[in-house]
Amino acid sequence: MPLPLTRVRRRPLPRRRSPKDFRLGQKTQILPFWGRRQGILGFFILIISLLLWRAVYLQVNSTDFLQNQGNARYLRTLTIAAHRGMLMDRNGEPLAISTPVDSVWVNPTEFISAQQNRPKTSATTPKGSNVNSNWKSLGKVLGLKTSELEAFITERMQREFVYLKRHISPTQTHQLNALKLPGVFLQREYRRYYPTSEISAHVLGFTNVDDFGQEGLELAFNEFLIGIPGTKQVMQDKNGQVIALLTSPRLPTPGRNIRLTIDRRLQYLAYRELKAAVLKSRARAGSAIILDVRTGEVLAMVNQPAYNPNNRAELKSERYRNRTITDVFEPGSTLKPFTIVAALESGQYTPTTLVNTHPGYLQLGKYTVRDSRNYGVINVATVIQKSSNVGTSKIALSLSPKQLWQTLTGLGLGRNPGSRFPGEVAGHLPHFSHWHTARQASISFGYGVSVTLLQLARAYAALGNGGTLPPIRFIPPEEQEPKKNETIMQANTARQVLSMLKAVVRFGGTGSLAKIRGYQVAGKTGTVRKVVAGKYSEQDYLALFAGIVPASAPRMVMVVMIDKPRADSYYGGKVAAPVFAKVMASALRLYNIPPDDLD
Repeated sequence: MPLPLTRVRRRPLPRRRSPKDFRLGQKTQILPFWGRRQGILGFFILIISLLLWRAVYLQVNSTDFLQNQGNARYLRTLTIAAHRGMLMDRNGEPLAISTPVDSVWVNPTEFISAQQNRPKTSATTPKGSNVNSNWKSLGKVLGLKTSELEAFITERMQREFVYLKRHISPTQTHQLNALKLPGVFLQREYRRYYPTSEISAHVLGFTNVDDFGQEGLELAFNEFLIGIPGTKQVMQDKNGQVIALLTSPRLPTPGRNIRLTIDRRLQYLAYRELKAAVLKSRARAGSAIILDVRTGEVLAMVNQPAYNPNNRAELKSERYRNRTITDVFEPGSTLKPFTIVAALESGQYTPTTLVNTHPGYLQLGKYTVRDSRNYGVINVATVIQKSSNVGTSKIALSLSPKQLWQTLTGLGLGRNPGSRFPGEVAGHLPHFSHWHTARQASISFGYGVSVTLLQLARAYAALGNGGTLPPIRFIPPEEQEPKKNETIMQANTARQVLSMLKAVVRFGGTGSLAKIRGYQVAGKTGTVRKVVAGKYSEQDYLALFAGIVPASAPRMVMVVMIDKPRADSYYGGKVAAPVFAKVMASALRLYNIPPDDLD
């Protein structure tokens, strides 16, 4: 069956565009494109103009601000530490020197940021393990706990400079350089070193961590020893490493080297024997000093207990004070020779003048002056040899209070010694207008007056120097301004008292253990009761000995004090005198002083 026919519709063919239509369509498309291009170009021109304007503005109006900001990020003015002057003994041997060391400091922000931003070593590495590793490494090198180190640094995040440890060892320096931790830096400084350690600790003193004097001669001469730091301007990279030196550095000015009067050899001898005596007698403390009789130069000055100035952990106040200069005490019988000086100077007495000490005690109101036994009638020289309290008191009471006071004051008692050593004291000598009979008697044999060991040694130096009181010196006379000597007594008086003091050391005298074979020794012992709770103790004593050698032509004076000896004896002649003999025997040979006792 034939299919029905259907009508097929054809789509109309598109009309062919004429050239005119083409030109119109092109125009309508080009005009919008050109406008966008001009707009974009104008926008960029505007941005560039703004940037140029901003650059010109910053260059013209903010030059100083921008320069300072840039310098703050890359330029640094670093301090160049100055070398502290050296302290030497009289022979040029070093006693205190400054050695270069490194100190560790950190920029907290830079250090912590660098550790937090450090990439992990592997995908399995726990978070923060690298940071912890660096904290541990730094703490291990510096000997600090990680927790303490972290707390210390994080608490100071607002700072740019924080010291972690001052004056580290060369080994620690090498280890820190190997770690190369960002934000951790080394700074060159100086540390004080004392070759003689505790032997000279009390006279030299010590410096603090910044190399400034804190005690002793380090403090007394600090303005001469300290140098003037230098500076240099450098450029640093982002890690703080110096990459360029921008200006010529201002070099530091080192401190002045100072030669002292101390003799290192005598210092060692005195320290060794004093320490041995303190240990043997189980004493609380001890002190000794050696002076040049003619110039007043301090040749040795030692104390017990001592400390090591190279170990700052031992710097405790009760150990580092110089007892020879800061501690006062009643001199006891060691003052009796100066009462005799006043008596001889008055013209009322000679060495052979007789004094009646019978019956061995003297009643002065409610006070009683006693001798160890009844010496009867003895001359002035024997009063000194036997150390008679009764004889000394009777001689003193025959003088006017002013006469005795003037003699003691002239010898430096109750006056500042003028050595300029830090902490030196004047002691106490009451004015004669306040003296009553008992006080005048007690002062004559060394009670009721307080002195330092330095004052007592200086007074004995006047006896050996022909009656002239020498100034105390820690620097040789030729290296400092001249000081005035004070004439206190006639040369003949000094010779007569020296002759009496020689008898003290001979057989039968209280100081016989101070004898030195081949040399004449003039000296005086002292055994002094200490004041405890406002009254004199029955068991606590000071053992003293003051001596001059050689007695025929005096060169050196030494005074020894042992505080509270607890062994078999507490007498000055038994405890302190042997220290004098051992030290001076070696000192006389070291100085090549010829013997003067050929018997």
